[in-house]
Amino acid sequence: MRLHGQHSLKAKDFAVDVEGSGLSQSEPMKTLVRELLLAVGMIGLLIFGLYAHTGSMPPLVVVESSSMIHDIDGEVGSIDAGDLVLVHDNTFDSIVTFAEATDIDNPNHGYSQHGLEGDVIIYKKNGEGGTPIIHRAILEVVPNQILTPDRSVAFDASDTDHCPEGGTYDSESEANDGKAGVCVLTWDVPGTNVRDVEKVTVSFDGVNAGYYDCKRLSHANVESHLVVWEWEPRHAGLLTLGDNNKCSVDQGSQAVNGSSGVHSASGTVGPIRSSWLIGVGGGEIPWLGTVKLMVGGPGTPGTTYVPNSSFLILFSLIAAVLVIPSVADTFIKRFMNGSPEYAMAQEEIAQHTREEE
Repeated sequence: MRLHGQHSLKAKDFAVDVEGSGLSQSEPMKTLVRELLLAVGMIGLLIFGLYAHTGSMPPLVVVESSSMIHDIDGEVGSIDAGDLVLVHDNTFDSIVTFAEATDIDNPNHGYSQHGLEGDVIIYKKNGEGGTPIIHRAILEVVPNQILTPDRSVAFDASDTDHCPEGGTYDSESEANDGKAGVCVLTWDVPGTNVRDVEKVTVSFDGVNAGYYDCKRLSHANVESHLVVWEWEPRHAGLLTLGDNNKCSVDQGSQAVNGSSGVHSASGTVGPIRSSWLIGVGGGEIPWLGTVKLMVGGPGTPGTTYVPNSSFLILFSLIAAVLVIPSVADTFIKRFMNGSPEYAMAQEEIAQHTREEE
């Protein structure tokens, strides 16, 4: 009777459990919603953490082209297509150029980012829309002798109208009266011996300025080093160059012979102004941006420039993420099953069951 009564109670309990589970059809949906909210929350925390670190939103950019590669097969430490690069909201004045980083008398001598001296910056082409550019800051042209312009003329008037006494009109640099807009007569280039000149000429030959090699593994040009020749800048700013662009600077043939330059809707990119700056490139997260390029759609380069090795490593990482938890779970179970504590626990459970029976 006692055993029969216990068996009846267990059956009843089982029936109640089954009935209860039948009434809880919404549980799977609640679980799904909870897990989705958890995933969204984790992603949100990650983005917030990156924003707190970089001060920029979005805190990451995906590299689409091969203009910054140092090795055709890809290389951790330089920027390849498919890499994610952190975007730091640094001030324009804090940017270190290649010229400054290779000048032994400069306090930033030896500073390097992504495999070469100087900062890598992300900027909008001529301050316009479209895909931003991520290239290295080579040098900066800074006004030396300046004049106050004629402020009665229209904003889009010619340099001659703005600057009747001579000079190049720069609408954003500050004049002696503290207002934006100045006539620049001569220029300086920090990190070089170029001072107070109307036209900028810098030979990056290792003597007059730091050596910028145009014949590295990924380079080939008619000159062995970068030469900026009799450049008349449109305004103050940075001269920029992709590490893999064969010494063809973004500012085109006005600055470097044979340079095709980077173009926007308004023409060849001028010296990069502070208002065009999106951020300064920080650390890289290699390979993972390839996923975004895969779904880039029409009008984008897609994965054209992604090194083959990046695909191999990316798929290996995905496979590892899928396989490792299963393998780890099996290993942990075997380890636990073989432990003395597990055997003791099993024996205690069996003894307790026998006592109840």
